[in-house]
Amino acid sequence: MSRAPGVPTPDELETRITELRAAVRRAMATGDRGTARELRAELRAAERAWDDAVLGDDAHERGGRRASPPVRERAHQALTLLGAPAAPKLVSSVYAAFFPGEIPGARLSSLRRDEERSFRAAPYTRPYYLCAALTADALAPARGLLAVSTWPLEQRIVGPLSLRTDFLTAAIRLAEHTAGLGTPSPETRRLLRRFAYAIPGAMTGTAGTVDPAALAEGARAELDVHRETDRRHRESAARRARDRLHDAERLFGRRPRPVRGIAAKGKRATKGKTDR
Repeated sequence: MSRAPGVPTPDELETRITELRAAVRRAMATGDRGTARELRAELRAAERAWDDAVLGDDAHERGGRRASPPVRERAHQALTLLGAPAAPKLVSSVYAAFFPGEIPGARLSSLRRDEERSFRAAPYTRPYYLCAALTADALAPARGLLAVSTWPLEQRIVGPLSLRTDFLTAAIRLAEHTAGLGTPSPETRRLLRRFAYAIPGAMTGTAGTVDPAALAEGARAELDVHRETDRRHRESAARRARDRLHDAERLFGRRPRPVRGIAAKGKRATKGKTDR
């Protein structure tokens, strides 16, 4: 399908979305809520443009109803909002809290395998892939964690402190996103409570309610303690990954290799049974 002159490509829109998210965070950090609201409006427009560019006719009204994006697009939206690798259950919860519709949990469990098959069959034909987080020690796929291929390797690496720092990073991003939305939905309030209960100082005010600003502040305070150590682990692992892994492994992890002695022993045992 030809693209009209001057119409941004999906990759250009993704870059713009990333820039706008960073600008929203800066505005919120300085307390400039007016600018944050304006930037949020630009961000939503860029996200709608990205949907239209990628999904085409599927993103428009059909029979009076807007068609739901494919599951991978919904998961991408939730992960982009989180900004860190996440388990399928959290991805589903974030989508339900901030976007219309839901993501079937069972579908997410097989999504990464589908993405890997697609990449290995035709690498880089999609603007992004939903891939695996990689363990810092073995550079293997981290069990049950989804990530986005366009993130830097350092962002997709999971070291000893990364689960906690990613949790805190996600809490900050969700709190900032909520602050720019106005009145949060019941699903959003429930999600923020889940984060606040696990962060010291984040639960303030009336019982059962969460102030997004207090949540973000509590998460930042703890994140400052762990950030530098976690960054060093991730950067070291990312250097090893760039040196040792090919493209598919950098996205989906190194496949386990059988230990030679164990493999040979298994073959001998099988042969002995056959001979008998």
